[in-house]
Amino acid sequence: MKHPVDIHVGKRVRHRRWMVSMTQQQLAEKVGIKFQQIQKYETGMNRVSASRLWEIADALEVPISYFFEGLEGGIDPSTTLAGDVLADKEALELVRSYYAIPENQRRQLFELARVLSGAAA
Repeated sequence: MKHPVDIHVGKRVRHRRWMVSMTQQQLAEKVGIKFQQIQKYETGMNRVSASRLWEIADALEVPISYFFEGLEGGIDPSTTLAGDVLADKEALELVRSYYAIPENQRRQLFELARVLSGAAA
């Protein structure tokens, strides 16, 4: 049976890999394993050892704590990435494109989106 923490960590690995436009094969090569193992980590089928998580964090250029973000309040399936908007590839592509915009223009786009959505105070 998959543990919710393993599922959460795997989803964080997958999302970060997508954010940096890296394939499973490319990540596997950087870490020195087969891409099938990356697949198993990303689905939570296999647990990621501490040393492997260290290597994955290095390859994806994030601190190890990145993989545990969102678990502070405990393990609740509704608060993990399963229900997260970033589980949608279109939303993830939008976020990736957003961060490719220069910062000053990004702030303007953000404010425009807030106004259009009615979220502006």
